[in-house]
Amino acid sequence: MLTIDDLAVSFQTRRGKVNAVRQLSLTLAKGETLGIVGESGSGKSVTSYALMRILDAGGQITQGKLIYSGMDLRHVSENDMRNIRGREISMIFQNPRAALNPIRKVGHQIEDVLRQHLQASRQNAKQKAIEALQAVKIQNAEERYHAYPFELSGGMCQRVIIAIAIACNPQILIADEPTTGLDITTQKVVMELIRDLIIERSMSAILITHDLGLASQYCDRILVMKDGEVVEEGRPQTLFTQPQHPYTQKLVMATPHAETDIRGLLPPEQRSRQPVHTVSDKPLLEIVHLSKTYAGKSGPVHAVKDVSWCIREGQSVGLVGESGCGKSTTAEMLVRLLDPSEGKILYRGDDIAAVPARHFAEHPHRRQIQMVFQDATDSLNPRHTARDALAEPLRQLAGLRGRTLQERMEKLAAMVGLPVNLLDRFPHQLSGGQKARVGIARAIALEPDLLILDEPTAALDVSIQAVVLNLLVDLRAALGMSYLFVSHDLQVIKLLCDYVVVMKDGAVVEAGPTRSLMANPQHAYTRTLLAAAPVLDYA
Repeated sequence: MLTIDDLAVSFQTRRGKVNAVRQLSLTLAKGETLGIVGESGSGKSVTSYALMRILDAGGQITQGKLIYSGMDLRHVSENDMRNIRGREISMIFQNPRAALNPIRKVGHQIEDVLRQHLQASRQNAKQKAIEALQAVKIQNAEERYHAYPFELSGGMCQRVIIAIAIACNPQILIADEPTTGLDITTQKVVMELIRDLIIERSMSAILITHDLGLASQYCDRILVMKDGEVVEEGRPQTLFTQPQHPYTQKLVMATPHAETDIRGLLPPEQRSRQPVHTVSDKPLLEIVHLSKTYAGKSGPVHAVKDVSWCIREGQSVGLVGESGCGKSTTAEMLVRLLDPSEGKILYRGDDIAAVPARHFAEHPHRRQIQMVFQDATDSLNPRHTARDALAEPLRQLAGLRGRTLQERMEKLAAMVGLPVNLLDRFPHQLSGGQKARVGIARAIALEPDLLILDEPTAALDVSIQAVVLNLLVDLRAALGMSYLFVSHDLQVIKLLCDYVVVMKDGAVVEAGPTRSLMANPQHAYTRTLLAAAPVLDYA
């Protein structure tokens, strides 16, 4: 179906030429699903953009051939490429909300593609758009046709993107990180949908991902990319049981699987020797019959319903469930960004829920409960350097100034493994892992007793995730903190947490010690979550 031969792609930047892809060659057979794995910046997405001829203005294909259907796409006119995109080769983009027009109904966006490629007339475009929505198993497709993207969940928006991608029955489907940001059950549904469509329509596919577990389950063959080059290639079973290249070995090691220990995610030379944490029987935070209700168009919406559990001193508790189950709402109430509708939040016996959220900033317990947010980029002020981000809480709540302030910031940077020379950089000048470290350093600046972490590694590469998770283990042992770790990644929860609370539809459906709960889940929903978690089948 496709042959890429000796491809090279470069970008002109202020600092000169950057070679993003070098000497890349691959083939894609009819009906085959090819996985391309590697970390951010390895050249995975750039390869697909070069194939689709959608590189930005600074990007240029400097050598190589892109042979599809006997044509070298490098030399096809832009007018002909517009006909090939969507009709012959189609793409599912990483961020569905960004890929959809926010002020145009999703049904009309599918019609646009159909009519662009002469696959529908004005008379039958609506019906064909509805059929495309039905093909991706969207319920009430006639109603969803009239919906705007903001009215749909993340999983539903991803289905719309898939519907647009397959509307014209393309020969090749490129899926660029199609499940990033989706919870594991939605991820499984989306991937099985893509797999079934590939089989039904005899398509070939390229799956771009940094999730080796996902690649192992859905790909026939895998390429591993590093620094713009292919370093290894093979069938999943061979590649993941007998990786030959040191980089592949590092990726496999950093991917959590059934028998992984948290230290086993890193090479021996990177593992610290921090003492194991101790858990007290003394309660630190008690959640008692906590509820949050919002007013909806057709009656009250119960985001959190009568939840109760306890976090002990030194304990790490995992809070898991699908998107919309109430995890983040619960976390925001505990850190006092939201007021509960009912219930108590007892911190060392004091009911902090009785203090309105807007006044909690002045409360003595404010500095004892801190939060690490899901998106490190969004939670940092783009106009403030990393040094500014750390200085703010230290100035405002600890009253530090001058040399004392500088020494404390440098100590924090050292604790989270952030080089001091990076403190004067702005967020856009830092990598994802570096921004995550800044977010963690800011959260521990006031030496809190409880750290609430909302999906802190969701958007990170596996090797960066491994480093951040080990950092969190070290900090917990060194500082004696308790954690509430909000996540949909059960493998991460298994590695990091002593106790697990499972939420569904705003309520707690099961809770217990991590190992016993995961070895013998009692509730059907917990079993569904565990079954949906992608793991390295061959590791």
